[in-house]
Amino acid sequence: MTERLRATAIVLAGGRSTRFGRDKLSAELDGVPLLHHAVRAVAGVCDEVLVVAAPSGLSVTLPHDLVPPPTTVRDAEPQSGPLVALELASRTATHGRLLLVGGDMPELAPAVLRRLLAWPAGREGACLVADGWPRPLPLGLDRDTVRDASAELVAAGERSLRALMGRLDLEHMTEADWRALDPDGRSLRDVDRPGDLRTH
Repeated sequence: MTERLRATAIVLAGGRSTRFGRDKLSAELDGVPLLHHAVRAVAGVCDEVLVVAAPSGLSVTLPHDLVPPPTTVRDAEPQSGPLVALELASRTATHGRLLLVGGDMPELAPAVLRRLLAWPAGREGACLVADGWPRPLPLGLDRDTVRDASAELVAAGERSLRALMGRLDLEHMTEADWRALDPDGRSLRDVDRPGDLRTH
């Protein structure tokens, strides 16, 4: 069994699921709720898992067999956006290296997640580049840098992860590099509509 890293995984699970038409994270994929796939993937890599939920909490229970169990962190306001969720979770995180993923990403490759947490000295995190563009999820991030930068951006009215990425000195992993670990590019796949469940 591969040893887990001393890092905190943050799973975003407080979105509105507008395009899906109902709460997508409770929709079943391979016999379990969609959210479980992302949670299990990061739990195999990081020794702390935070799941950021809406103020009302999660609509689905988290896996019971993970040790230590994931911790649920509730947003203060509904639909506050991923940047606000990240800022909140970064203040709860125990470790200095953060791994940020979406709860609707069911095929995250552990090797890619580990690589995102191995950014070189002097950088403030790492992201994947696909089709020539840096992608906002999944992300490796330095906790202390994120705490300060996200707080400033949220105070200025920003809510997007791309705004944060523009502030940070991230390692941009080339598509050739990360696809050597995930040839089919499954780590970028997410579920937006019910039909997406049939493609996984």
